Amino acid sequence: MNGAPSLEFAAIAPVAFTSIGAVVVMLGEVLLSRRRTLLGRLVTSYWIGTVLAIVAAAFLALAVYAAGAAYWSGASLAFQPGADPALRLDRFSAFATALVAVAAFLICWLSIAYLAELRINHGEYYALVLLSTAGMMLLVSATDLIVLFLGLELMSIPIYVLAGFDRRKLRSNESAFKYFLVGSFASAVLLYGMALVYGVSGAIDFAAIRAAFPTGNPLGLVGMGLVVVGFAFKVSSVPFHQWTPDVYEGSPTSVTAFMAITVKVAAFAALLRVALVAFGSAIGELTSLFWGLALASVIVGSVMAVIQTNLKRLLAYSSIAHAGYLLIGMATGSAEGYTAVLFYLLAYVFMNLGAFGVLVALASRGRDCEQLEDLAGLARTRPGMAALLTLFMLSLAGIPGTVGFVGKFLIFKAAVGAGLIGLTVAGVLASVVSIYYYLRIPVVMYMSEPGDAALRQEASTGELLVLAVCAAVVLGLGLFPSHAPGIFSGVAALEWARQSAALLF
Repeated sequence: MNGAPSLEFAAIAPVAFTSIGAVVVMLGEVLLSRRRTLLGRLVTSYWIGTVLAIVAAAFLALAVYAAGAAYWSGASLAFQPGADPALRLDRFSAFATALVAVAAFLICWLSIAYLAELRINHGEYYALVLLSTAGMMLLVSATDLIVLFLGLELMSIPIYVLAGFDRRKLRSNESAFKYFLVGSFASAVLLYGMALVYGVSGAIDFAAIRAAFPTGNPLGLVGMGLVVVGFAFKVSSVPFHQWTPDVYEGSPTSVTAFMAITVKVAAFAALLRVALVAFGSAIGELTSLFWGLALASVIVGSVMAVIQTNLKRLLAYSSIAHAGYLLIGMATGSAEGYTAVLFYLLAYVFMNLGAFGVLVALASRGRDCEQLEDLAGLARTRPGMAALLTLFMLSLAGIPGTVGFVGKFLIFKAAVGAGLIGLTVAGVLASVVSIYYYLRIPVVMYMSEPGDAALRQEASTGELLVLAVCAAVVLGLGLFPSHAPGIFSGVAALEWARQSAALLF
């Protein structure tokens, strides 16, 4: 028992803002769709979608502010309706919450013109994004198994719907159905693992589980393994990755960006807390499991990406390889490794969102930019977009001067420090292989004649805003990961990651 119930509502402020925003967006669509004019202006579907996107972005901005305020205060705010805290907003969960909310905020702006181009500009899209984001915030703040599972399901169910949001396309429906089946199976595995953990420890609170967890008990180790497997499905780790390429390919590109980025951030952050706070007494067994998952992921993700010609499938296998790099950091079992994981998640958000953002900005007349050949000669027709996509590909490949290089360097440095030489060598070799499939894209853009693909010739204001932010972060943190100069001196991303990771010990 940790004492009497204590309801610190500041601890649930980010979740509350996001959830309220979802309700406002749904009501707003109903009210606006019934009107033909408003303030003398014709109410069109594009206008409604823009207004609802702005409303959703405003509530996400409030969530970012609440998470930032909790981080800078340094306090550990607990929402404790019973004897033990159900969730906690400390520096670690505030960092992950802000990262998820910023990514969702940018994706809302990215989606306005894209949904209109694909003629699927429906307001419930933004409500689903907000609901899923609220689930992610619950997931990263959870301190007991029940809230963890609730957060996981609230995150997942709206994404099942979003994956099939383009209802006219069979491929989109197929991706939603496949994601639902695999996601349901993963949830069942995770829930069974939780049941076994509760059975051997008699507790659902993470701290109580750690105190009572019998490290030598085979049933407890199986339960712990099943919990990790459940998360491995969510982060697309090999061998639980089979759904990823098909779902990424079939979903609308903005939805693919959302699930590829925010889900990975939330799942890895939650897995970090569960691994250290709940299963810290069995960290040796966990790091061995992470070692195997990491090795398989970097190898399979990198090798399979080489043979892809579909851009979304290529980025799907790329995300599998990046999950492997993150798992290398998890396998170190050290504070340096966990700091590297958090910094890499921050880097992953902006370099991946930038890459998907360019594909979104090129979608035209109901057609996605999907095939490698669609980018042929892009440097002549859209030189700005070609330059941006090249920058993001260089960062994903880990070329010096970009944030991707800093993230990989920190991961490999922590792995060498932990004595994981073989795993480090595998990660470096996979990174070398990735240069080939990432740089294939600039080669096609700059060294091929323009093809017949009808790509959009103008980007919207929201798309340009998102791409500018992503490019600035990729270059800024690539050059100044610790402390930025001048008016940006308050930006210390590596220090933020270090302080957040310290809360787990």
